[in-house]
Amino acid sequence: METLRAAITGVNAWFPEYRLTNDELATMVDTSDEWIMQRVGIKERRILKGKNQGTSVLGAEAVKGLLKKTGTRADEVDLLICATVTPDMMFPATANIISDKVGIKNAFSFDLNAACSGFLFALQTAAEYVKSGRYKKVILVGADKMSSITDYTDRTTCPLFGDAAGAILLEPTTQDMGIIDHLFHTEGSGRQFLYLKAGGSERPASHETVDAREHFIFQEGQTVFKFAVSSMADVAVEVMKRNKLEARDVAWLVPHQANLRIIDATGRRMGLDPSQIMINIEKFGNTTAATIPLCLWEYEDRMKRGDNIILAAFGGGFTWGALYLKWAYDTKK
Repeated sequence: METLRAAITGVNAWFPEYRLTNDELATMVDTSDEWIMQRVGIKERRILKGKNQGTSVLGAEAVKGLLKKTGTRADEVDLLICATVTPDMMFPATANIISDKVGIKNAFSFDLNAACSGFLFALQTAAEYVKSGRYKKVILVGADKMSSITDYTDRTTCPLFGDAAGAILLEPTTQDMGIIDHLFHTEGSGRQFLYLKAGGSERPASHETVDAREHFIFQEGQTVFKFAVSSMADVAVEVMKRNKLEARDVAWLVPHQANLRIIDATGRRMGLDPSQIMINIEKFGNTTAATIPLCLWEYEDRMKRGDNIILAAFGGGFTWGALYLKWAYDTKK
């Protein structure tokens, strides 16, 4: 019996036009271009501006472009999943809103929240639906409007985050392509080091929480950095070992774009040359669930059918993981 796998058959991304540069940030808080570049490697980030502009705006634009690019009709889509930590509202799901905005009517949809690991966790979830044989076209969106939860008076976190969305189309294949293996972890005790304190059921919004600026990202940077460096590298190496991959067998590492030093450390542990690592953090910053599909979109024309690709991420929660796939197509230029 042939093995059914889920393969990525298209990728698209969308991001706002507005660029928030390090120089502009330096007029808002005590920071500098040199300080930010040395510590995280970010030069600028995109920001979604305007009234009533939520994460669904980013996601819908990414999906519209994906449908057009792949020649897929909205009524052909069976399922849409949105990985996000910045939903338009508590409910309904941002995935539902995206589906409505792009005319997807014959699919069900839901959100998945695993912080910066959200795209990876959602990718494996989407793949399982495809592997079941019942779902032929599944869209996964990674989208976040991080500017909505960023405190631009906090010099430790405001340089890190930007707004963007990436979307992929997953379809079934019986060929030796698609998603092959994954290894994911969570460590709930890590929640005290990277979290959004208020706005949930434990601490609902109030004048007190707003005045205390508790609706913005809190991060204990050094603790998160140390855990991320070891965890992301360890899990990526383990996935390589499980699948008998040497560094020379890996065409690309697609790491979550949180910090250039974390990316470099992961690549070194895997024994990779810098030319094997996708990096665009300098231009976009940390867009959370959008970073990995944003890389896939930007590097799409450099990937070849059959390439071995490792995706790796680390996020709040803590959550982390790596996923191994074989790229399923050559990009037409």
